[in-house]
Amino acid sequence: MKKFSKILALCLVAASLTSAAFASGSKKDKEDNSVEELQKRGTFVLGLDDSFPPLGFRDEKNQIVGYDIDLAKEVAKRLGVKFKAQPIQWDAKEQELNTGKIDCIWNGFTITAERQEALSFTKAYLDNEQVVVVKANSGITKLSDLAGKKVGLQSGSSAQEAVDDSPAFKSSVKEIVMFKDNLMALNDLEIGQVDGVVMDSIVANYSITATKKPFAVVSEALATEEYGIGFRKSDVKLRDKVQEILEEMQKDGTAIAISKKWFGKDISVIGK
Repeated sequence: MKKFSKILALCLVAASLTSAAFASGSKKDKEDNSVEELQKRGTFVLGLDDSFPPLGFRDEKNQIVGYDIDLAKEVAKRLGVKFKAQPIQWDAKEQELNTGKIDCIWNGFTITAERQEALSFTKAYLDNEQVVVVKANSGITKLSDLAGKKVGLQSGSSAQEAVDDSPAFKSSVKEIVMFKDNLMALNDLEIGQVDGVVMDSIVANYSITATKKPFAVVSEALATEEYGIGFRKSDVKLRDKVQEILEEMQKDGTAIAISKKWFGKDISVIGK
């Protein structure tokens, strides 16, 4: 009996040591080295929809430019790494991030409760609304005027979420048409294939001003929202470092200058 007790005791000690080693190994595996790993790789890769002016889009020379791009380039510079803008399929953005193809999603990326469960978000850096763009001469001035009409939006976008979260509006329209991006949706609006396009107010107002096309924004917004930068759930230190740099940029005037360049005034909410 004593011999059995000794054997049992030795087994329990061995099991305890194994469990401790496993726990120690698990803790080590979960250690957040995201900043060091990025600096070792040497390139900060930003995932974006490259048809989302003025936040990230292609100019007449086919170069990716925009407000978010300018902010991110300066962040990369202060991190001591190179910058790369990587166009992605927007409705597969989380997959692109979690497979390591990009380091963050930074392109008018709306903070939602669902996304916060899956990703690590910075604090908001811009405020936004989901609005409906229509033809200026359409006679559509409020959301109820779109009853029985066709409405377009970008697949996988926060516009889709805003419509889904507005059941009365969604049930009132004749059809919801999905598009790859806002540019395609606005092209169909121009030729009369849809009667309205749900999209971000920042993008809508910039596009109307830049293209001078006969569009207007319906006075009522579908939803208010905030833009943030999404990182992998495990990359908390990298997220915090980027947030720290953004707040430094706001204090030293760099972020203000970038905002004035693209919007004519400081509309940033960084650090506010």
